[in-house]
Amino acid sequence: MKVIAEISRWAIPAFLLLVPVIAYLRKVKVYEVFVTGAEDGFWTAVKIIPYLVGMLVAIKIFVDSGAIEILAAGLKPLFNLLGLRHDLVQIIPLAIMRPLSGSGALGVATQVITEHGPDSFLGKLASTMQGSTDTTFFVLTVYFGSVGVKKYRYALKLGLLADLTGLIASIYIVSKIFG
Repeated sequence: MKVIAEISRWAIPAFLLLVPVIAYLRKVKVYEVFVTGAEDGFWTAVKIIPYLVGMLVAIKIFVDSGAIEILAAGLKPLFNLLGLRHDLVQIIPLAIMRPLSGSGALGVATQVITEHGPDSFLGKLASTMQGSTDTTFFVLTVYFGSVGVKKYRYALKLGLLADLTGLIASIYIVSKIFG
C-alpha cells in the first residue's frame, strides 16, 4: 500500500520532468515550442471571452431573477405524477443548474450535502449527479466558441439529452443501491 502511495505522490512531478527531457533528447526546441503553445493558448482565451461573458451573465440573470425556483416548483407536480420520492424535488435546482454552470451546480450540490449530510440519500444523489452529468452550455460556449463553431443545434440537443439521461440514471441507480 505504501508503494502505491509513493507512486501516486511522485507520478505528476516525474511526468512533468520526463516530458521535457524526452523532448530535449529528441532534439525538440522545448522552450520555443512551449512559448508558441502558450501564445496560442492566450489567443484562444481572448477569442472565447465574449462567449464566456455572455453565458455567465445569462446564468446570473437566470438564478438571480428567481427563474430557477419557479422552474423547480413547476416540475414538482411532474415528480409527484411519476411517483418519485417526494424529497427528490430538492434535487431539481441541481438538475437545472448542472447543464448551465459547473460552479453554480457545485454550490447547489454543496448546499444539499450540507443540509442533508454526505451519507444521506440526497447527498449521495447530488454527488452522483455531479459526476455523471456535464455543463453542456459551458462546453458549447467555450469549446465551440474557441474554434468558431456557430451552428451547434444538434450538439445542444444531444448534450441536454445526455444530461437528462445522466439525471435519470443517477436517480435510478442511487435509489436502487441506497434507497
